[in-house]
Amino acid sequence: MLALQYSNGQLTLHKNYPKPIPEPDEALVRVTLAGICSTDLEIVKGYVPDFAGVLGHEFVGVVEAAEEESWIGKRVVSSINIGCQTCQACQKQGPEHCLNRQVLGIHHRDGVFAEYVAVPLRNLHLVPDNVPDERAVFTEPLAAALRIQEQVAIRPSAETAVIGPGRLGLLVAQVLRNAGVDVTILGRRNSSLTLPNAWRLSTGLVTDFPESSFDFVVETTGNNDGFVEALRLVRPLGTLILKSTFAGNSQLDLTKVIVSEINVRGSRCGPFAPALRLLAQNTIQTDKMIMAEYLLPDALAAFQKAAQPGVLKVLLRPTPPQTL
Repeated sequence: MLALQYSNGQLTLHKNYPKPIPEPDEALVRVTLAGICSTDLEIVKGYVPDFAGVLGHEFVGVVEAAEEESWIGKRVVSSINIGCQTCQACQKQGPEHCLNRQVLGIHHRDGVFAEYVAVPLRNLHLVPDNVPDERAVFTEPLAAALRIQEQVAIRPSAETAVIGPGRLGLLVAQVLRNAGVDVTILGRRNSSLTLPNAWRLSTGLVTDFPESSFDFVVETTGNNDGFVEALRLVRPLGTLILKSTFAGNSQLDLTKVIVSEINVRGSRCGPFAPALRLLAQNTIQTDKMIMAEYLLPDALAAFQKAAQPGVLKVLLRPTPPQTL
């Protein structure tokens, strides 16, 4: 099959990559659409030095083979963490923190920038009929945005900032606003705020706000400067949510965390079922986030496009869309 492989710092488009053979508890899914995210871009920069294989984890597809035949022909998305199912973490919390987990396109498991992917049946979620592929492909990052509310209680009256009007920050800001939170999305350039302004989100430049301006801060920039600004802006006894993962080392002065007793929480993967419900209800805007779509043979050009400053979502389509 055609697949985009990453190894030793290089992306290579393979025309004869081995087609996955699903295990008895897995499904073979034909990928119909996939999204390039910041994690994919950071892996190419060296974020996960031991990963080698097919990149990608945001996708929608159709089940082509499964021992449980009721899945065949179904349009699906898939959660990305695959646990051992036997350890204490898997039994009590789920696969996200299994020490032996695999993660699609990130850790010891081929991802979705290919014509086919094999995933466990337990990871699959049916896509509602009224959610087109172009919206369903946002399920994984929207689930990550929803994870915040699973982890912490946010007072609707809390002055809240989302730092980074990018791929994830725009979803986080919408989720929080829909929950009634007083949220402002902050960027470094006025041009980066055009879309959230059009969506009538409160916006501002991160440099316009003095130290300790917000009770609750979510950092989504994907760079060290975002960490620094997030810590600067959170008030004493406030809460700081860290969403960014990136290549390289972060250097932070953590004095304020201690002296001001800041609550710091890492936040990663989230629940797919409520994400799909929101997409079906059309309460989260995604269409304007899509800035380009490429066929899989042009995946290298797609990555170049996705890495450009200010570019939001770039999609990969393994095969041309079928026409009736």
